[in-house]
Amino acid sequence: MTDQTIILLAQLLEPRLSDAALDFWQKSQREIAAGAEHSRFSALISMASRHAKRVPLTLSEPELAACKNAAPDWAPQHWNLLELLRVALICARNDLTEPSFTESFESLFVYADEGETCALYRALALLPAAERFVWRAGEGCRSNMVSVFSAMALDNPYPVKHFDATGWNQLVIKALFLELPLHRVIGLDERRSAELTRIALDLADERASAGRVISHDLWLCLESSHAERSRALAECLWPTADASSRSAIVLGLARAEQYTAVQQLAETESDIQVAHAIDAALGGQLNQTQFAHLVTDNSESEL
Repeated sequence: MTDQTIILLAQLLEPRLSDAALDFWQKSQREIAAGAEHSRFSALISMASRHAKRVPLTLSEPELAACKNAAPDWAPQHWNLLELLRVALICARNDLTEPSFTESFESLFVYADEGETCALYRALALLPAAERFVWRAGEGCRSNMVSVFSAMALDNPYPVKHFDATGWNQLVIKALFLELPLHRVIGLDERRSAELTRIALDLADERASAGRVISHDLWLCLESSHAERSRALAECLWPTADASSRSAIVLGLARAEQYTAVQQLAETESDIQVAHAIDAALGGQLNQTQFAHLVTDNSESEL
């Protein structure tokens, strides 16, 4: 963590707090930085809920740009104000690189409620020597609470930087199974693989066999391996697919480098939404954010 990140947390937080909440934050920040005992630190994290609510941050474009500049891929646009306050309190500690912090931070999870747990997982990406917490991050991905899993999996740059291939694939497939927006899994474009493609196609086969709907976002998982299976899935789904589904299919085929198949589909397509997706696919506009806009037109959806 850099000083720039710590300063930015305060800059994002302070204008959004009431006078009483601002007083709590400033006093707590000084107390924590001075070396508050663990029991007191834990109490302050819990007490934050008295001073900030779970309201969306609604960050401006300049604020979002500043976040990405302060910490690569940091994207807190879906955080709430209470989470921001708690993360700022955590980052106010003066022993972030020390074993004392590792022990203290881990112990917070023992008695944390759902909201506190989400904030703790949000904080991971901002901590120095964050590789210390890979096991803890994995626990977040194994959570049965969708909100906790989402805090770890969505808009969080930690997994793409620190998860091995197995952990990464499990995260993506679980998010897909839970029908969460995969375009918000940071780094999905870069960490597609032959194995992830295979697992996603296996899941598609299972759902098709059971007569269940196949999520649009499954097409985000594909890369150039298993080309025949990708084309076969597209051919199976295309005749009965609606416009959004066809848009996802053509973009997925292009992400799998099946451009000839996309061109063939373009010859018979008349729907304007799908035509736009085909133009984007053939024009190389294939990243996960562009996919969300072209397929759902709702890339900023909240959870």
